[in-house]
Amino acid sequence: MSVILQRMCVSAGPDQEGCLVLVDDCLVAVLVRLSDWHGDAAGTWFYEAGFGSFDGPDRPIFPDLDAAHDYIARRLADSSKRNLSLSG
Repeated sequence: MSVILQRMCVSAGPDQEGCLVLVDDCLVAVLVRLSDWHGDAAGTWFYEAGFGSFDGPDRPIFPDLDAAHDYIARRLADSSKRNLSLSG
């Protein structure tokens, strides 16, 4: 599975720098770079929304897009392991 991060402008109040998270060309999440309005968290990436199996109560904050990519990749790997154990 390929994870692609595609930068995109978003309308999220004072936060306008965004990033779409695509897995195999399917939108699974939207990240938003926090603006100066967020004080010490400014410049970090917030997990604004997840879709399907990427939805849930957790809304982590990442120091950079590499960390966000790693988080998504880990979730994919964990999901694949669970699916294999359920089917076996």
